[in-house]
Amino acid sequence: MSPNTRPNTRGVSDPSEPPAAGVWTLAGDRLIIAVRDWPATILVPTGQVRLLAVDLPLPSHARRVAALPFAIEDRIAEPVDSVHLALGEAIAPGRYLVGVVRHETMAGWVAQAEEAGIGHAAMVPDVLTLPRPAEGWAVSQAGGRAAVRDAEGTGFEVPAALLRPAWEAAARPAVTSYGERLPDDMQQGAATLDPSAFGPAAAAAVAALNLRQGAYAVRKAAGSGLWRKFAWVAAIGAAAHVVIALGDVIMLRSIADRREAEARATASLAAPGVALGDDLANSITGMLPAGGGARVPQPFLPLVNRVSVALEPLAGAFVVRAMTFQGKLLTLDLDASPDAGLVSRIEATLKGAGVGAQVVRSPEGAIRITASAA
Repeated sequence: MSPNTRPNTRGVSDPSEPPAAGVWTLAGDRLIIAVRDWPATILVPTGQVRLLAVDLPLPSHARRVAALPFAIEDRIAEPVDSVHLALGEAIAPGRYLVGVVRHETMAGWVAQAEEAGIGHAAMVPDVLTLPRPAEGWAVSQAGGRAAVRDAEGTGFEVPAALLRPAWEAAARPAVTSYGERLPDDMQQGAATLDPSAFGPAAAAAVAALNLRQGAYAVRKAAGSGLWRKFAWVAAIGAAAHVVIALGDVIMLRSIADRREAEARATASLAAPGVALGDDLANSITGMLPAGGGARVPQPFLPLVNRVSVALEPLAGAFVVRAMTFQGKLLTLDLDASPDAGLVSRIEATLKGAGVGAQVVRSPEGAIRITASAA
């Protein structure tokens, strides 16, 4: 049975009950309910969603979202800014399910849902309600369309006439049919979808990939009390992100403070009773023997301070992994976002602060800043 041909019990136009919940299928401009008494979910046509398996071996969800446009831009025909990208579940270590939908399509679905009174509904491609096969394809053909889910967890939809060419292009994988019977050379097995399992299948699809993300995320939940709780959680999350963004700059300054404390302790041991002023560099250099009447400058603290102040506006884009100082060179190793323009922005902000520095990105994506005190 096809994902979009499940038994329907009521359409949006039925006035007997407000359409606030349930699993709905989207057929043209009409929403049709398939399961009552279930969290509001809309199954959208897979033919209008491109499902991809994308390698994003990054340690956090935020970084994966930031890297996603760069990871898929050479795999889609449209400009990245013309499509909505939704990040789904991990389908293998470091590999994630991703949905790509044109903005006008996604906006139309959201408007349709709001008009029907289920603007809070999750939205998932209907092919994801098919069981994920251990190998080969799960296929549901009905009404001249064929929905296909593969063993990797992705899927697609094609006109029935194109199913065989697609199957042959994929090296004839084993096929289990959940819809109309397929030719004997294509169909390895057949199975029937239990209508009572449609709700759990929809819930599994939402867990795999909910398209309501980013600009199309559900903005409020039913019930003012619950909404207030979500608002508090969101506020706490936003505050945490601000703290994290400032953390790296604070780390730079804390390293500088620690070095200053060590320098003060060393100076106190070398010259007990000598008062050190607020300007530690000048105080210490004033204690050193002068050669030819010239003072020896101490560049570490001023350089670290200038670099940290210059980088403060970009703090949320990187994490400081290591800092070393040798001679007159300060070296910072950063774990950074994949933003292609970050290196040039770092160079510009350091130049604007009067810091002479070289900024390079390694093939692995890390950034090294080498700043000179000269």
